[in-house]
Amino acid sequence: MGFDKKSALVGAALATAVLIIAFGIYLVGFSGEPLKEAPAPSTPNGQGAKGSSVKTLPRAPGDSLAALSVELSAQEFQKFKVEPAREHDFTVQREAVGNIDFNREMSVDVFAPFPGKIITLFAKAGDDVQKGAMLFTIDSPDLVQAESTLISAAGTLNFTTRALERAKQLYEVQGVAQRDLDQAITEQQAAEGALRAARDAVRIFGKADAEMDRIVAERKVDSVLTVHSPIAGRVTARNAAPGVFVQPGNAPAPYSVSDVSTMWMLANVAETDFPLLRLGQEVAVDVKAYPGRLFHGKIVNIGASVDPNTRRLLVRSEVRDAKHELRPGMFATFLIHTGRGMRSTAVPFAGVVREGAGTMTVWVTTDGKRLVRRTVKVGLQQDGLHQILEGLKPGELVATDGALFLNNALTAASR
Repeated sequence: MGFDKKSALVGAALATAVLIIAFGIYLVGFSGEPLKEAPAPSTPNGQGAKGSSVKTLPRAPGDSLAALSVELSAQEFQKFKVEPAREHDFTVQREAVGNIDFNREMSVDVFAPFPGKIITLFAKAGDDVQKGAMLFTIDSPDLVQAESTLISAAGTLNFTTRALERAKQLYEVQGVAQRDLDQAITEQQAAEGALRAARDAVRIFGKADAEMDRIVAERKVDSVLTVHSPIAGRVTARNAAPGVFVQPGNAPAPYSVSDVSTMWMLANVAETDFPLLRLGQEVAVDVKAYPGRLFHGKIVNIGASVDPNTRRLLVRSEVRDAKHELRPGMFATFLIHTGRGMRSTAVPFAGVVREGAGTMTVWVTTDGKRLVRRTVKVGLQQDGLHQILEGLKPGELVATDGALFLNNALTAASR
């Protein structure tokens, strides 16, 4: 019995000691002392920035964001790309989208001048041809008729010429009357005129004088008519095939040839930009197929009316393309300068961070150790650069790589 009472007293004493120790631990936790050090922000490679610290600096006048800074070691600082803000010429310009097309003023549909059946084709679509190059040949009944008339006219002239010579000889010995001589002269002159007309008719078919002389000498007609390219350029379409009967003016044309040294850029420009445009104005064309390159040209036509649905008008520019790199249908952007260039502070796109409220910030350093967030006012965006209107001067060191990471990491740490 005495043993049970003693055991009960010992148990009560132990319970009381446990309660006292628990209460002491509770008081220590409630006092707000940190149990462990807060982790430092990560660096761009995912490793913790040992020795770096996040500090909230005093709010700048009129700045809606708390300026934050981070101190980095020399090794950590090398992981961020820092370069001085530079000056750049920003130009006021307008943009409009459009597409590339052939220069229709330097394009021609090549038809056969007379009806006939196609015999041979000499050029394919995409071939570059010179002026006068053979495109195709046809078997032309009209050419046969013209050459037959030429042979007949040449024979008539030969006959009347011999008759005139005989009449002159007889007239000298008074073998014929004056009237007979005059008649012979008239017939010979008429034959000469008919021959000239016949040669001109055959010349329309593209026959040279040497070819006509051969036809007359051999008394043999040549029904093959050759169709030549009227300009130098590229064959942009071929709708011909051997055996097909073609007629002049019947679409589609057997061949289409275009001078591709210049192309058209057809852009739909907003009517609000119309007062800024004028004929002959220099333009730059940014073609999506060639990123980073600009093709240059000038405005050659401004639409006479505005589309009532889109409120835009068509502007046509002639673009120089000496290397024949542009193709019809290519998507392009029309760039036209409408004001003088402005030299301003510039920062690459990656160095400017847009905050949630629309505020633009950059990260600036003066000693190569601490990066400080600063609010700036941006303007134009050109050539991969932001125009900085306020908040930054040329020559100040700016983080141009990793700026977005710093902003996100330090904003989260400040929260």
